[in-house]
Amino acid sequence: MSQADFIPLMLLAMMGLALGICFMILGWMLAVHRRSRLAQRNLSSAQNFFPFQPPVLRRPDCWLAIRAVSPEAVKIALGLNRSQPCSWAEGLAGDHEFFISPRMNGWVIVTGLGLPNPTDDVDATFLFLTALSRQLGHVQFFYASRLFHHHAWARLDDACVTRAYAWTGETVWNQGGVTLPEIEVDLKLFGYGEYSATLLDAERNFEKVSQLAARWSLDPAQVKLNSFRPATGIAGESAFG
Repeated sequence: MSQADFIPLMLLAMMGLALGICFMILGWMLAVHRRSRLAQRNLSSAQNFFPFQPPVLRRPDCWLAIRAVSPEAVKIALGLNRSQPCSWAEGLAGDHEFFISPRMNGWVIVTGLGLPNPTDDVDATFLFLTALSRQLGHVQFFYASRLFHHHAWARLDDACVTRAYAWTGETVWNQGGVTLPEIEVDLKLFGYGEYSATLLDAERNFEKVSQLAARWSLDPAQVKLNSFRPATGIAGESAFG
């Protein structure tokens, strides 16, 4: 075979090899596409079988956890009127004056714009919580500001503060003995007039408020919802406001 005949044959062989590789790649892509469509079909079937898909929950800046009471009792204590049903996810967004959750593992969660802010007035926070605890018994309060990393938590029984701490650039409330869960999550606590707290301390405490809540009662953003658990609470305004 002459060199003139050999070159076309080589070109044809290379073209054949290139086409073969292209067909292999195309076949692989079609197989991946079929597997993807099959996976989507299976996921769609699962979603049809389990129609409830848990929402991504946003943790509120401020909330109450109230033990062993009914949502209706909390509604009466807060003096809510013009109340309406409200989903758990919408309630945690905090856009209502008050949102009262259904009972979850023995606790009722309350969020909303009507809750007191210790940054604005820690005395008003104390008065609000003691008045509510006088009616409802065991009440817990949690506050973690995303803006300034101010933070607070409190536990009350029958209007008696058993533990409370609030830091709003300085310690403005420190009452009762430090609890074991506070020690376990390594919260940094400072006394009145103690100004050694750093921004890093504030940020770390802010991030650990939810961990403390999970040990004392519930972290609202970690409540597991499913189609068998009611996720509808009550939203409304207080007649006392």
